[in-house]
Amino acid sequence: MTSSPIAAIVIGRNEGARLEACLASLKGASPIIYVDSGSTDGSAEHARSVGAHVIDLDTSQPFTAARARNAGLAALDRSETRLVQLVDGDCIVEPGWLTTATAYLDTHPDTAIACGRRREDHPETSVYNRLCDIEWNTPPGDALACGGDILARLDALDDAGLYRDDLIAGEEPELCVRLRQLGWKIHRLDTPMTRHDARMTKLGQWWKRTRRAGHAFAEGAHLHGAPPERHWVGETRRALLWGAALPLAILIAALIHPAALLATLIYPLQVARLAARRGLTSRAAWEWAFFTVLGKFAEAQGALQFHLGRLVNRRSTLIEYR
Repeated sequence: MTSSPIAAIVIGRNEGARLEACLASLKGASPIIYVDSGSTDGSAEHARSVGAHVIDLDTSQPFTAARARNAGLAALDRSETRLVQLVDGDCIVEPGWLTTATAYLDTHPDTAIACGRRREDHPETSVYNRLCDIEWNTPPGDALACGGDILARLDALDDAGLYRDDLIAGEEPELCVRLRQLGWKIHRLDTPMTRHDARMTKLGQWWKRTRRAGHAFAEGAHLHGAPPERHWVGETRRALLWGAALPLAILIAALIHPAALLATLIYPLQVARLAARRGLTSRAAWEWAFFTVLGKFAEAQGALQFHLGRLVNRRSTLIEYR
């Protein structure tokens, strides 16, 4: 197959120096399109200064990452572009990634998307950054879904109808559902892909990010929860069980008899059970287990937010944690 330049689409909002590093890491990609979602820090101006084509999204419409990616994809010349690297503006593309991922797609014509290992740049800064790094450490091989950083076949994305730009989160796995239904594969390579700078140092930031995940779970299950896909049905049920139904049941029982409050011990027991999977002597295991259980309350909040909005016919707006 004749090689062609790899296009790159970067999306961001007020990323500052991180965007500068992101654009600099895309050497060899052409064209580079930066889609800006209302930045006020000069991000768009910097992108123009280094030769990127900049698309400023209409600020009168709600911002979503999916909307930004679709705007970038719509600007590509289909006669000249075969592969496109999509990357978030707070990420740096690792040296060699484009070459490795291109080689894989060239030899696997049934694969629509290649992704690799995204690493958190500063896991030592906070437990929340470390949790991100753990979250992204998924096994290599054919996968059900990908994240925001991917090398993709443009014709496959077109085949699936691009991203659903009304989703405030979870748009990548939702796209992967539709790609797989069309017979395409998603593959995760065992190679470094991008480095990410989460800058999460506060519990409130982590809570918002986790609430957003719960919203994505519920909306994904609403869209594709029917068999055989059952997309995010289990994740939604676990969030609502541990984060809403069980606490409510304990509270109601405690109003009848205070001894029912002893049932709250199920939460530390669940933390211990999860930590045991990764080693009871490991601090990282206990951190992960504690926040996995605590996160069910935030996820339940997000899931309930989605369902309440659906009942009153009101879509949620973007949930930002920075």
